[in-house]
This record gives sequence, structure tokens and C-alpha cells, in this order.
Amino acid sequence: MISAATKTTARIVRPSAYGTPDVLAVFDTPVPRPAADGVVVEVRAAGVNPIDWKLYSGAFHAVDKKNEDAAGVAGEALPAIGLECAGVITAIGPEAAGFGIGDEVIVFPVTAAYADYVTAPVSSLTPKPAGLGWAEAGALMLVGTTAVHTLHAAGVGEGDTVLVHGGSGGVGLMAVQLAAARGATVIATAAERNHGLLRELGAIPVAYGDGLLDRVRAVAPGGVTAAVDLAGTAEALDTSLELVADRQRIASIAGTDRRATAGIKVLGYGPGQDAGAEVRNAARAELAALAGTGELRVVVDAVYPLHEAAKAHQAGIDGHAPGKLVLIP
Repeated sequence: MISAATKTTARIVRPSAYGTPDVLAVFDTPVPRPAADGVVVEVRAAGVNPIDWKLYSGAFHAVDKKNEDAAGVAGEALPAIGLECAGVITAIGPEAAGFGIGDEVIVFPVTAAYADYVTAPVSSLTPKPAGLGWAEAGALMLVGTTAVHTLHAAGVGEGDTVLVHGGSGGVGLMAVQLAAARGATVIATAAERNHGLLRELGAIPVAYGDGLLDRVRAVAPGGVTAAVDLAGTAEALDTSLELVADRQRIASIAGTDRRATAGIKVLGYGPGQDAGAEVRNAARAELAALAGTGELRVVVDAVYPLHEAAKAHQAGIDGHAPGKLVLIP
């Protein structure tokens, strides 16, 4: 093992029980050692995502056995949290190749990223562009790859008119930008306070709630050809089914079991769902490149110190802010 680390103990945030964010606690742990084909990364920023609190709240749906690692539930009495981060390599296993001590990297997929250090295989590493800040790098990949997956599943491309439900969330803001870059006309639902941001990113914003169907039709007189549901509400599903003629061009990452019988594409880690691992992995390098040049904007709403993970989770659950929340060790 090659190592530049001098610390022997580190911090990690874990749930101490199932429940609300107040079950999160900071624990001391030994600085990890890399696997033979892996590395240790000193975390500079870790992205906060809804899956993190869903895992320990008990609200997360059943996970297909083959997707347990990606969902952060494999081999743990309580789930590990933190599925993405960015940082600096401090140790390398003897069989790891392609990276060196001191390299700045984005780490995804990973588990237990709410920590000072994480271990990861080389296959989870993407070089961090010099032009990308730490907070943005730590918050990019989960939402970015999810957005790519939803657009791929819905077949969104040039000339399409796509409806993005939940357009001001972390995944939504990525989907809006990526769909617009593909040459699609993008209509995005969001609270009115976030409409200005959506316009900046290339979308036509519409308010969700009563009358949504009529508002979408008014701004899309030529019709809607595809939809991605990132909101998971009955309104989002009903509106998509009403507007999109081909139900296989509706992709959903959230919602009730009703989706399974609606003829749409259901994405996720659950049984019978499409996890999209190949599509997501293939997108990582391009996402990093686009974010590094500023062509893809990573919207970070707030940054919290690692020990305030519970506060960050409560802010995420309250759901008022656009974009991502980030933890900084």
C-alpha cells in the first residue's frame, strides 16, 4: 500500500437507529485502508440526496438484491449513507492503477461518504476537473447520472417537447439542462419562486397544482412527446399519461405502485425496476467534463459542516430549496 495519510482516526456520520434526522450521529472510526485494487480518498465534499434519509427513515422501497450495493444497504445492520463525494486520494492499494496520491477525484458510486475518508475501487473514480469547485464536484454525479438515465429511458432528443416534473430539484435541474442541450424544448414544473432559475437553464417553467394540464397545453400547443417524473405525485403521473401518446416515453423515478401497471418506464433499485447501471456509468466522464467547463451548472443551494448532517437532512425533507445540499468535512 502507498499512503500519504498521517491521521489514525476519522469521523463518520451514521444513523444510530431508524427514524428522523435526529438519529444521525458522528462516530470516531479508524482511517480506512484501501483494498488491493482500490484507494482511500480524503473527502472534501459529500452530496446530500433524498435516498440518504429515506434509507434510515424506513420509507425506502424494497431493494432488488442485485442493486443493494448501489443503494447503500448491503451488509449493514443499519444503512450506510452518502452515495457520492469528491476528494483527494491519500492511499492506493498495490493492485490499483491509473491514479496517484494527491489526485483530485469524484467518487461515485460509493457508500458511507458522510465521512472524513472513504474507500472506493478505481472503477468508481472520475478525475475532478480543475475548474469545478469541491461542493459542485461532490454533488454532481448522483443527480447527473439519474438525469441522464431518465432522458435515455424516455428517448429524449432533438425536436422533442419534454415535460420534466420536479424541475427545480437536484435531478430536475440536471434533466432540464441536459434535455435542452440535446435540442429538446423543455417544460418544467416547479414552485413559482424557482421559475427564474429554470428560465436561466433553458426551460419553460409552469406551476404545479390545480390546472397543471391546461397550463402545459398552453405553452406546448404542438403537444408533449415525452415526460420524466421526478416528483412522484399522482398529478405528475396523471398529467404525463394524458399528454404523452407513447407511454414508453414516460420515465418515472418516484411514485406509487400504480406506475407498474401504467405502461410507463419505472426506474430505480426496486424489483422489476430499471437501475440503469450501464447508462449511468457511461455518463460520468462527460458529466464531469461538462460541469468542469461550466456548460452544465451544478446548483448548490447550501453547504453544511459534516457534523450538521441532521440539519442538512431536515432542510432537504422540508424541500424548499432548489438544487443540492452538500456536507463539508
